[in-house]
Amino acid sequence: MLSRLFNAFGAPSAPGGGKVQVVDPVTIRRWWEAGEVVLIDVRERDENAAERIEGALNLPLSSFNPAEVPVPPEGKRLVIHCRSGVRCGSATNLLLAAGWDGEITRMEGGLMGWTAFGGPTKRGS
Repeated sequence: MLSRLFNAFGAPSAPGGGKVQVVDPVTIRRWWEAGEVVLIDVRERDENAAERIEGALNLPLSSFNPAEVPVPPEGKRLVIHCRSGVRCGSATNLLLAAGWDGEITRMEGGLMGWTAFGGPTKRGS
């Protein structure tokens, strides 16, 4: 039954309908550069301190609380990322289980995908 509800990326394939999408980092970078995203990083604090995307809010999966996720203002998209694109699926499932009503975008390949396509990061604290 679970295999019918979740695709290979952990995103709901039935209950969430069109609410969840996995988007490539090149597209997300365009949105980010245009100021069109609320970016949530669900990696752990030490990972975020070592390297991060400027402006991302760090809400580690180990203590993830859906109530702490800000509702994006009009014209912005909620984008969740992690290191490789797996943990953001777990965070997405937690948001959906908590009744999140808006769309959720997961960054394909996570921070690894972002940097592979030239996305800028900030290193160190």
